[in-house]
Amino acid sequence: MSTYSLHAAPGFLLLEDGTLFLGRLHAPLENPAVAEVVFTTGMSGYQETFTDPSFRGQIVVMTAPMIGNYGVNAEDPESAAPQVAGVVVRELSVPYSNWRADEALQPWLQRAQVPVISEIDTRRLTRHLRTVGVLRGLIGAGTEPTEAHRALLAACPSMAGLDLASRVSTKERYVWGSPDAPVHIVAYDYGIKRNILRMFEERGCRITVVPSKTPAREALALEPDGVFLSNGPGDPEAVTYAPAIIREVVEAGKPVFGICLGHQLLGITFGGRTTKLPYGHRGGNHPVKDLASGDVLITSQNHGFAVEGGEEGIPGAPDLEVTHLNLNDGTVEGLRHRTRPVFGVQYHPEAAPGPHDAVPHFDEFLAAVGGLATA
Repeated sequence: MSTYSLHAAPGFLLLEDGTLFLGRLHAPLENPAVAEVVFTTGMSGYQETFTDPSFRGQIVVMTAPMIGNYGVNAEDPESAAPQVAGVVVRELSVPYSNWRADEALQPWLQRAQVPVISEIDTRRLTRHLRTVGVLRGLIGAGTEPTEAHRALLAACPSMAGLDLASRVSTKERYVWGSPDAPVHIVAYDYGIKRNILRMFEERGCRITVVPSKTPAREALALEPDGVFLSNGPGDPEAVTYAPAIIREVVEAGKPVFGICLGHQLLGITFGGRTTKLPYGHRGGNHPVKDLASGDVLITSQNHGFAVEGGEEGIPGAPDLEVTHLNLNDGTVEGLRHRTRPVFGVQYHPEAAPGPHDAVPHFDEFLAAVGGLATA
């Protein structure tokens, strides 16, 4: 039992199929947290996970048995604040030890009004989600859900059909990196992670980050050397405004690189479809095969939807070829346009957290725009 849970109050996680998990809440809960419940297999990097905009509107189950042991700091967040709707853990460590840490995890989450429930059998919970698929859930106070709790849970919208990208996108255009950088990238923000911007900056790029609904003519008027499509949350087919923008950018001859949601939007732009996965891919240990080289990359992932298709291609999108496949379930992990400098990957080459096997994709993109990789 964690030290902090001795002072915590009873709480519960209720899933929409009626499954109930009892635990301990680590701060007063003004209102129940209601959202889709997903799990991530990452062994570290919880601060990056909780601030990843791709987790917007989700209760995240951590499969690592202890969370919080190295605290939090001001350098590692992937956005300005925690994005998750709630956190579920087996053991929450209040004492922390790391020379970079500024404070403990729990008070940092509490200031953002993100509830944490511990003493949950996360192994059993994860196995349940893997068996029946991701479910909507509610974190509440007490030991027994009320009818009001059940009504709130029943009213929680499904992730399918939700455009969350426009909610997390920047409202105003901003610039990241040196104004004297030799390469200029325009990045469409559907929920961009800061480490993506750091990776481009390290490679001699200036990045202009624009809101997700920015018209193509405005992006092209910035005279970019290339256009980047970021990661983000929600259902890609609900981002209905994006494909026309992307197609206009591509037809203007600009190299385009998409990650995660950006990859899915590329698939839709050229005629493909996406589907919701049973329980998604989240964590830093997902094997992906490069079909051209035969190499296997261990990748960081965070998504609940995938582009339909397989090694033979993407139905409805003859202009696209599949470049990478997930070795666990055969889903599409990479695609490329057959004649234009356009490609995307479902996983996260910037990691944060995760392995760095896929970092060379940034250099591949810069080669397409004529820039020189310096990192």
